[in-house]
Amino acid sequence: MEHKRFLAEWEPQDGVLLAWPHAQSDWAYMLEEVQDCFFGIVTTLLRYESVLLLVPDEATAGGLEKRVLKAVGQEAARHLFQLVVPTNDTWARDFGPLALEENGQKAFLDFKFNGWGLKFAADKDNLINRTLFDKGVFDKATSYYNLLNFVLEGGALESDGEGTLLTTSECLLSPNRNGQWNRNEIEVFLKEVLGLKRVLWVNHGFLAGDDTDSHIDTLARFCSRDTIAYVKCEDEGDVHFEALQAMEKELRSFRTPEGEPYRLLPLPMAREVVVDGERLPATYANFLIVNGAVLVPTYRSERDAQALEQLAQAFPGREVVGVDCLPLIKQHGSLHCVTMQLPRGYMHPDLRRD
Repeated sequence: MEHKRFLAEWEPQDGVLLAWPHAQSDWAYMLEEVQDCFFGIVTTLLRYESVLLLVPDEATAGGLEKRVLKAVGQEAARHLFQLVVPTNDTWARDFGPLALEENGQKAFLDFKFNGWGLKFAADKDNLINRTLFDKGVFDKATSYYNLLNFVLEGGALESDGEGTLLTTSECLLSPNRNGQWNRNEIEVFLKEVLGLKRVLWVNHGFLAGDDTDSHIDTLARFCSRDTIAYVKCEDEGDVHFEALQAMEKELRSFRTPEGEPYRLLPLPMAREVVVDGERLPATYANFLIVNGAVLVPTYRSERDAQALEQLAQAFPGREVVGVDCLPLIKQHGSLHCVTMQLPRGYMHPDLRRD
């Protein structure tokens, strides 16, 4: 009997995949600022595990190697692995491979990425997973499945590792993704390919300025099999108030597989970030779980400390580390959006941090 399991983010990891911002990406107008931000993310990650960094050319790789060595030292720097791969942009969460266990064996799923419903070019990003396999980045025992007939982004999915998926209807039912599929058909398909037992659909909640059509990783996140952290809005004058109150009510109605209410941990609504008159989707829900730590996006606000304190409750035994991500918000994303974890045993043995 076939058994599939869509892994949870908190399971042991080999490393994290990122794509370096370059002059041909949408970051061109603020390249130095965002590269400094990415450098901070990379050097923080190297404290905990390997980093697989996609770069546009060898010159960039050489410069980064020297800079990282100076910043973190030789021991940590040797766990940075750079690969020259063409990219449109930097949103590894959404073009990166999704990890699956299939009858005890390792597998990666490669879905179609179409720029969040045909909003942005994605021709290069859509080839990345196949390229990584062809270049031998992953363990030889890891299978690769091409599912490019279905549009799906990693930021749209939250797994508890035990067969429960948390997602939003706004994103998965977007007509520019899989418009020919209805809700039931999508749920049946996801259950089949990801080995799910059930799907918890969130029908409310959004963030102003979000290009993703309400990715779940901007709103609500599994922290464990029975704990969900979520964005809470308490300001009745805020444009998000009614929608996020409705989302909170939905989350309260959800039950664990054992029939118990989830432990819900509210995260503060990030302080409003406005650029050129547009409110941007700053959110503390866009955290990243890594080996021994949780990296939390911060926005140079007094609310940062409150978010860190709340997440510390969800992750006892893990270090909770703030990472300045204010530059990322200027292109409508944050920390989780630019990273994709690679679970333990999935990377080639030469790239693992033992």
